[in-house]
Amino acid sequence: MEPAASIVDKIKGVAKSGQDFVDGLLLRRKNSSRRNPIEILKRLQRESFSDLMKLRDRQDKVERVLSFYKTYKGSPFQETSTLVRGEVDASGAIMMLGDIDQEHCDAAGRAGIKTGISSRLSFQTIVRQKDSILAEFVASQIGVVDIGGVSEGALTLAKVSYTANVNDWFSAIAIPVGAQFRDLDMTANSSNQKHGVTDLSSVGPPLLNQHNDAAIGITVRKSNVIAMMAQSVSGLRKQPLFDGIGRGFGTFGQIVCQLPKGLKFSLMGLQQVTTSSNDHSNLGALAIPVGFLKHDKSPETSFQDSAQPVGASSLDITSRTGYVALKLESELDESTRIGGWIEMKNSNPRHLQWAVNAFDDAEDEFGWGLSLGGVFEGRTNHGRLQAESYVKLNIGKKFCLKPGITYSRDGNAKLLALMLRSNWSF
Repeated sequence: MEPAASIVDKIKGVAKSGQDFVDGLLLRRKNSSRRNPIEILKRLQRESFSDLMKLRDRQDKVERVLSFYKTYKGSPFQETSTLVRGEVDASGAIMMLGDIDQEHCDAAGRAGIKTGISSRLSFQTIVRQKDSILAEFVASQIGVVDIGGVSEGALTLAKVSYTANVNDWFSAIAIPVGAQFRDLDMTANSSNQKHGVTDLSSVGPPLLNQHNDAAIGITVRKSNVIAMMAQSVSGLRKQPLFDGIGRGFGTFGQIVCQLPKGLKFSLMGLQQVTTSSNDHSNLGALAIPVGFLKHDKSPETSFQDSAQPVGASSLDITSRTGYVALKLESELDESTRIGGWIEMKNSNPRHLQWAVNAFDDAEDEFGWGLSLGGVFEGRTNHGRLQAESYVKLNIGKKFCLKPGITYSRDGNAKLLALMLRSNWSF
């Protein structure tokens, strides 16, 4: 029996050895396939594809939740950013006058020589990705050269505007508070409005500085031509030499053509109509008088009213003024510009205002500017000629100093002023 048992054990050992040999071969083949780079890449691809599909499903769920929130609970002011800008401007002058009298002080005021400190704080919010709301607050202590003439005030709301960019060729603007036509000027830019030490080199034609209570305008763009039309209204105010109240209405239009070689031509016009009322009561801006609600008057009063000229009423046109201006600008490079403008009042060639400006408003360490302008009033002796020159010293990116000199001859009054202006923006 023992030989038979030993034979069986040997057969079992041989079978087990064969099984171990076959299992070893299979395991080696499996491990070799796992270490194969192609197999590894295929496995990683399958795993990454599964992860990407899971992430895509989660992203779709988040987008559906956000779209639902924006649709039912959103507002035009969500996801908006407000840009805050500030500016502090200080000016001083040393003046040499032919005489210290009212004539010379008035001439200095007309020359735009101002001293003092003013600050401006603006908030601009982007709405609906294209539109913008702007609010400006101003505080100033500016002294126009006059005998005791200093105007000062606390921080007040100076301007509110809403600009709607409907598409690439049409836009609209509404300014319910503090409107000026220079806000509608399409050739104006921030650098062009800051340079200079007097109003001669800091502003364009005088019609752009007309102050109004409110204005609304539309702009149409086509190729290299831009057209603007606006309507303004000034609130209730006392008319000079008139014991009553009145309003002023203005219609402003501008056409800008972009010419080759960096030339820009602008034609603008303004028609102003001032109306007045002999009623002493202040009814408010939105009050409309209705005639049939008046009480019956006595015969004496009716007789006095019948003695008025035909066509007279409580609302009469007291003045009508028109302005036409031409403006030409050329960009010599990124910072150097040269331009000029001429303005005519009431289509009268004997009443002209003009100016020529050249300046380099670079943001590096040095800049400069030259200006020459005046007023021509026909055969009268009240014409004005003014010249200005200044240099710009940039101290950092936010602060600059502008020392300059200006000369003005206004009628019989002559003056020379050494100016220093500083500007800090943040």
